[in-house]
Amino acid sequence: MLHRRRSLFALILSLVVVVFSTLAPAARAAEATFDRLWPGWRDTDSFDRITEFLGGSEPTGGRTLLRTQPDARAGYYFLLGVKTAAALTTGAKFELSVIRPDAPEPKLFTFPATAPSGDTVFDLGLTGSDWPGGKKANPVAWKLTLLAADGRVLAEHKSFLWEKPAK
Repeated sequence: MLHRRRSLFALILSLVVVVFSTLAPAARAAEATFDRLWPGWRDTDSFDRITEFLGGSEPTGGRTLLRTQPDARAGYYFLLGVKTAAALTTGAKFELSVIRPDAPEPKLFTFPATAPSGDTVFDLGLTGSDWPGGKKANPVAWKLTLLAADGRVLAEHKSFLWEKPAK
């Protein structure tokens, strides 16, 4: 009888260990969060600063500014605050899937995501021919994912219509 109780205790203990070890990755899943996310159109003029007229380079205002076409400034931007527990290293990236008003299929855009741990502001721009329709066009739906260098999803946010079920 005592042997059975010990065996039962050992079985329960091993089950507890297995359950807690499977929960550990879930606890680490929140390695990054999007604090805020504001999508919207920006004209070229909104980037003009006096320092450029005085011969300086384009000031970023403390943001990491990334564009699909670096020479084109006007476009549809996703301004987001990212809070990370650890630094985003080389190979980390944003994947932005957008259903544009001119096509029913999502188009995928990729941006590098390197930043120290803590709070970082990114401005991801769909510029030039990557955003047809200009300032009057809005995305039908979108999904933004932050991936670690090894492919793990660190954070994700999507518009309401991204998850709308098909009829």
